[in-house]
Order: sequence, then structure tokens, then C-alpha cells
Amino acid sequence: MKQIIIIGCPGSGKTFFAKQLSEILQIELFHMDNIYWKKDKTHISREELVCRADEIMSQSEWILDENFYFVRAERNDDFGQATIIETAGGGVEEGEELQDAIKRELKEELGVKVDVICKIGVVSDYYNLIHRHNINNYFLCKVEFFGEKELTEDERNNFHLSTLKLSYEEAIREYEYRSNTRLGKLIANRELPVLHRAKEIIDI
Repeated sequence: MKQIIIIGCPGSGKTFFAKQLSEILQIELFHMDNIYWKKDKTHISREELVCRADEIMSQSEWILDENFYFVRAERNDDFGQATIIETAGGGVEEGEELQDAIKRELKEELGVKVDVICKIGVVSDYYNLIHRHNINNYFLCKVEFFGEKELTEDERNNFHLSTLKLSYEEAIREYEYRSNTRLGKLIANRELPVLHRAKEIIDI
């Protein structure tokens, strides 16, 4: 009997290792997001998900994986010096629709092609220190596949932008850990409610 759950630190290569282990041991690898989401962008019910999980775990051999993706950046600006975690994204270009913008930004920052599942919500925040008002639109997306990132020179050399692959619980801990700076706290206050809402949508 071989029943395996891969556990490791953020960015340690859990999924890559799981795929290699699956090939070596000839054990089927299950990704929870692939089980939950259908190709038509709808999802199975919670009851169906529980039944499917029971079916998988009743087998004598399986490997299981589920994750969210974020970016980690190093900042040194008006808000001070900090290493932060946040959702990938950016500005909307002239004439661009919101969903086209998020697909482009995720391709640039994470190197992923995604399907947009639904809109999570909007966060309006004002930065008193720099007198800037941001309107943040958040979407729940499903990763279709990974390719090459298209980072700017500034993102590579100044922000040292990198990808974080985290479970829901790991993401909560990372946001809380990074909230020991002014900027980290601001981002955590803005994005933790969004993450909670995304989890609620997935668990419906």
C-alpha cells in the first residue's frame, strides 16, 4: 500500500517532486483543483467532492496535491523596506477588459495560462502616505498550464519577483508573518479577506 501526501516549505518543489514520484512508482497523482473544477468552468458540489475524495483515499495507492499561487517581492520605497507576499496582478491598459488584463498579468508575473472562474470582489483603498487611490478587482482563476514568465527588468532586478506556491493554510501563515511591516500589514489587511472569500467559493 502506497498512500502519499507531499509536505514541504513554500517553493520547495512539492508538485515537481510529486510528478516525479508518480512516474517512478507508477502511482496515480491527484490534483484537488482538477477534481473540483470542470472544463466548463463550473465545479462539482461539496458532496461530490467528499465522495470523490473518499474514492481516492479508499484506493491502495495515491498521491494528493492542491495549492494557490502568489508572488513574493522585495520592496524598498516610501513604505519602508520589506519582503511581501501578494496576489499577482497589475494595471489595466487602455482599451483592455478586466478579464483580459488579469490573464495578461498572470502570464507576465507567474508564466501561467488561466481560465477566469468568477469575480471575487472589489477592494477600494487609499494610500495616505503617497496620496493614491487604488481600485483592486479580484478574480478566482484556474491554472491551465505553466510557461515562461515575462517579467520587466524592474521586476527582476529591483523587486526580485518570484512565485510562491502555497496551500490555503500556508498562505494565511505567510501573510500573517509578513504583516510585521507597514506595507506587509496593509497588504494582509487588503488580501486576507479576499483569500478567505476565495476559499469559501471553492468550498461551496
